[in-house]
Amino acid sequence: MRIALCQLDPTVADLSGNSRSILDAAQRAHEEGADLAVFSELCLTGYPPKDLLERHSFIRDQRAQLDALAAALPASLACLVGFVHEAEPVLGRTLRNAAALCRGGRVEAVIDKRLLPTYDVFDEDRHFASGGPSAPLEIAGLRVGVTICEDIWNDVEAPIAQRRYPVDPVQELADAGIDLLVNLSASPFTLPKRLARPAMLADVARRIARPVVFVNQVGGNDDLLFDGDSTLFAADGTTLARLSRFRPDFAVVDLEAGGVVRDGSETDAAAALEALTLGVRDYATKCGFAGVVLGLSGGIDSALTAAIAVRALGAENVLGLALPTRYSSTHSLEDAHALADNLGMRCRDVSIDAMFQASLDTLTPELDALGSARAGDVTFENVQARLRCVTLMAASNRLGLLLLTTGNKSEVAVGYCTLYGDMAGGLAVISDLPKTFVYEVARELNAQAGRAIIPERTLTKPPSAELRPDQKDSDSLPDYPTLDAILERHVEQHQTIDEIVAAGFDQAVVRRIVGLVRGNEYKRRQMPPGLIVTKKAFGPGRRYPIAQGYRG
Repeated sequence: MRIALCQLDPTVADLSGNSRSILDAAQRAHEEGADLAVFSELCLTGYPPKDLLERHSFIRDQRAQLDALAAALPASLACLVGFVHEAEPVLGRTLRNAAALCRGGRVEAVIDKRLLPTYDVFDEDRHFASGGPSAPLEIAGLRVGVTICEDIWNDVEAPIAQRRYPVDPVQELADAGIDLLVNLSASPFTLPKRLARPAMLADVARRIARPVVFVNQVGGNDDLLFDGDSTLFAADGTTLARLSRFRPDFAVVDLEAGGVVRDGSETDAAAALEALTLGVRDYATKCGFAGVVLGLSGGIDSALTAAIAVRALGAENVLGLALPTRYSSTHSLEDAHALADNLGMRCRDVSIDAMFQASLDTLTPELDALGSARAGDVTFENVQARLRCVTLMAASNRLGLLLLTTGNKSEVAVGYCTLYGDMAGGLAVISDLPKTFVYEVARELNAQAGRAIIPERTLTKPPSAELRPDQKDSDSLPDYPTLDAILERHVEQHQTIDEIVAAGFDQAVVRRIVGLVRGNEYKRRQMPPGLIVTKKAFGPGRRYPIAQGYRG
């Protein structure tokens, strides 16, 4: 059998555009002699369609699009296309996450997803009902078992009581006598998953002693990034064919001989750089923005964000504004312009000091009338940050550009950022990169370029918000290696204060950091969507209450 792996970048709800992409790939598959073309999970609607699934018109329109697509596909080619299947209600739900076998000008069969992930960023049980067992499909003389994403992830090696699901669709199909297992996926990228997923799929192939075809969505949809990495595994778990990561790709491969194997051996820093570049490109273009604007402080966070934006959209579509006040250092402006020159992007100086002075003149007597400043008062530090946002949003409005925010995960975690100031914008590009990892990714970017795109002084000088004289981040926070280690244990590993202290961290520091994480949930709830790359990002996969009293 010759199989076309069709790795596409669908836009959510662009039914006609997604259909054209599917048809183009299918026609190419037919021309190259494929017997079967496999597309990704919900490739017709894009994944995830979220509450669009509550609109009957959307369900109706995508089914009409599927029928029209099936009629247009090459009649002799079998195509597995992900779509939303409306069926008899189960527990009040009529929708299924499904795959359509399109052949002979019609939808010949439908396979419903069995296992519905409802954890972390996934919420499929909100809309879908689980499907029942499916029979193997006869394609090109082989018996093909079809699964959809989560169906292949069941941990069958765990004790029954510890398994997430009570059924194993893969084993059921293997017991039914299949020759080949196919999996249509929309499996989001994270740094841990990029290695764990292919290892898991290879284990599945070895366990059932059948080849496994995995076709994954690629692209960015809001905060989720999909890396593709579609792969054909032999029955012994070896890789016979693998498509690219982080870009659409296509290949027709022979089930026995395999085919092209793209390199997928990048480091964590390189993978994060590619993922974020893809995320910025897709978020901007799918939302209709031709370009972006951001503040350039001369620091590492804005430098990396700008460099990613230039990689994603081209230097001509990125505008940087340096926004100094009386507290800004000379080297910050120099480093901002050096970065812009290295990237070939525009950068303008727009001093906000006159606006800041006007705010001081207006607000100081009014605030003094309300009460004396408390110890550690940061009112006028935050005013500066908000004036910068006013200026950036003015440029965004005037030029129709998307405003990128530049805060990292460490700052966002402890609230070392200003609500309606540097937290405001349309996309938080590096909000899931801990500060220490920001430096790794920046050095990786320079290494790939073969020169210091991000100036060396930006990489080595002490981080500072420059909102008061001689300010440094270390005035308010532990050193970033210590902070990031505590945050990784608390946010990603869910460790308690006592567990983190037992690992060797100072108790007072841990209590303060954990308290800051909890106390700033209200800020994070109001930040723009952030691109997800770690195991546990702030956003839809971490749903903590704002008003709560637990302190453990």
